[in-house]
Amino acid sequence: MTEHTLPAGVAAALERGLAAMDLDAALAPPLLTYLTLLDRWNRTYNLTAIRDPMEMVTRHLLDSLAMQPFLESGTLADLGTGPGLPGIPLAIARPQLQVTLVESNGKKARFMREAVRQLGLGNARVAESRAEALAEPGAYDHLTARAMDTLAGIIQVGGHLLRPGGRLLAMKGVHPHDEIAQLPSGWQVEQVLPLHVPGLTGERHLVVVAGP
Repeated sequence: MTEHTLPAGVAAALERGLAAMDLDAALAPPLLTYLTLLDRWNRTYNLTAIRDPMEMVTRHLLDSLAMQPFLESGTLADLGTGPGLPGIPLAIARPQLQVTLVESNGKKARFMREAVRQLGLGNARVAESRAEALAEPGAYDHLTARAMDTLAGIIQVGGHLLRPGGRLLAMKGVHPHDEIAQLPSGWQVEQVLPLHVPGLTGERHLVVVAGP
């Protein structure tokens, strides 16, 4: 079997994106290793609807990394992470952050375990489980969910995982006024921060919600 390689220009696009976000160029090699693995597995197992590796750079890697300035250390549960987004890029960029990748789909969980192994990510673990069934109450400083449900829906399935005083960091497109209005009692929005993702058209926001 020949070695799987990414198309020409993908590495340069990632390096340009990292530079535009003021991120260390040393992140590029492990991110490219992850992307190569994702592209190869995706051809067989359909882990993500995005098929073009160049598009994956923007919509998967750089989009995930846009929230890293708000996460330096502590524990993070990434709910419904799919093939590890944003959790794996965040674990690569933030070695002091302990990331639990929560995903019930078996093939996606198997992919993530292989990615964590190949990348040597000692700060990431896979929890093959639905978020609501994960029996780790109050274990996490932060929750995130990139493409999973409304704010109230995320809290309903994963709120029990957050420690007192913890934060939900939810990635959204346009400012989610309606979702904020429907937050459960005791949950308060602290900030809604516009995010800049190089090459991505449309709005992107990070909603920071404090638990009760």
